[in-house]
Amino acid sequence: MSVLDTLRATVGDAHVREGTDAAPYLTDWRERYRGHALAVVSPASTDEVAAVVRTCATAGVPIVPQGGNTGLCGGATPDDSGRAVVLSLRRMNRIRAIDPYNDTMDVEAGCVLQSVQDAAREAGRLFPLSLGSEGSCTIGGNLATNAGGTQVLRYGTMRELALGLEVVTARGDIWHGLRGLRKDNTGYDLRDLFIGSEGTLGVITAATLRLYPLPVASCTALVALSSIDDAVALLSLARRGLGASLTGFELMAGDCLASVTRAFPAQRLPFEGNAATLPWYVLLELSDSESEAHARERFETVLGDAVANDSARDVVIASSFAQSRALWHLRESIPLAEKAAGKAVKHDISIPVSRMAEFVRDTNEALQHIFPGVRHVIFGHLGDGNLHYNVAPGAGWTDIALLARQEAIFDVVHAHIGRVGGSISAEHGIGQLRRDALAQFKDPIELALMHTIKHALDPHGTMNPGKVLIADS
Repeated sequence: MSVLDTLRATVGDAHVREGTDAAPYLTDWRERYRGHALAVVSPASTDEVAAVVRTCATAGVPIVPQGGNTGLCGGATPDDSGRAVVLSLRRMNRIRAIDPYNDTMDVEAGCVLQSVQDAAREAGRLFPLSLGSEGSCTIGGNLATNAGGTQVLRYGTMRELALGLEVVTARGDIWHGLRGLRKDNTGYDLRDLFIGSEGTLGVITAATLRLYPLPVASCTALVALSSIDDAVALLSLARRGLGASLTGFELMAGDCLASVTRAFPAQRLPFEGNAATLPWYVLLELSDSESEAHARERFETVLGDAVANDSARDVVIASSFAQSRALWHLRESIPLAEKAAGKAVKHDISIPVSRMAEFVRDTNEALQHIFPGVRHVIFGHLGDGNLHYNVAPGAGWTDIALLARQEAIFDVVHAHIGRVGGSISAEHGIGQLRRDALAQFKDPIELALMHTIKHALDPHGTMNPGKVLIADS
């Protein structure tokens, strides 16, 4: 029996796709990477995943795990060889259990993030991971890339939000690691090893997620600023005044918001006059456990102080849930507006907050000196130092011309990241996009240990080959 016949017998004929039926799974969200596959296989259970992995391991067939296919680094796209099986986990979308007293939820890897948020809310709880792609990205992909989003400042990344995992190893064994314990000091932390591994060590099939009480009240504001230095000063002020209640602090260049209002005319900035054309804006949010009045008083005090000390030029505080959503919609629409405007050279980076203004100023100047006319599309989660620093075609540039200089642009940006002690990936992962650059930013011993772990858990190199690490020679 051939490999494909065995796979059909395992998951059913309808769930093994080939040819044109497989095409949607072979291109990444940004349409930068296109591959070929032997087939796309969609199991419905952990046992089926394990059977598929065992079949592929026996035949030496590579496996590319895939969730919602919303990644930005080509981490879930197969190569051009056509040898790999794309393992789509979208059918594994059950919420297995919710324990409101333990504040945990067991979910399968194919659950869409928004469905998990909704299920938690129905149980009177909050699952706080929030991403622009939450309507289509899946928990498995979130875990595989250690996703962060807009509330890392308060709740942390997926490593902090997952207490236990269920994983199918490269051999096809099942690790039953779902547990809702906050403390479990019994050896190596395998959970943290698989989270962020981008499917290169095994297949995450389910997780025990950490839940939180729903906030009693929240406040949202959009603040107009003259500089990133002012944004950093406002962040410091908000941290002192709001403490752990500060759940979101998003930095956006004025050009980013202008691109949103051009691409989506129904959206608009809630400012008039000079405040509508300033170079920087911050969207911040407070979540309060006491009352609406308490939240509003604290929020207005902090923002009033910011205006008084000139950290803020103008402030709009949402007066309703609808207004709050409209402000967040501006922020969430930036990637869509950017995609509509054409392809860009993207960077998802971590920078010490204290050096953020220095990095942006010096990197912008360097890029303009070497590539005059390019546009700087800058936004991100300033509260945790995560910046989406993208370079887009400007006057005299086409998509093709810009992408032809991608490696040279990477070199400039990465050099400046190194000077300020930053990281080339904050939340999007390495995938194919940053694989070759990783060696420049990892200590040689650290990189050697990563290769040792990869070889120990995936000795034949069949799990998502070509991602994260350059294959051993």
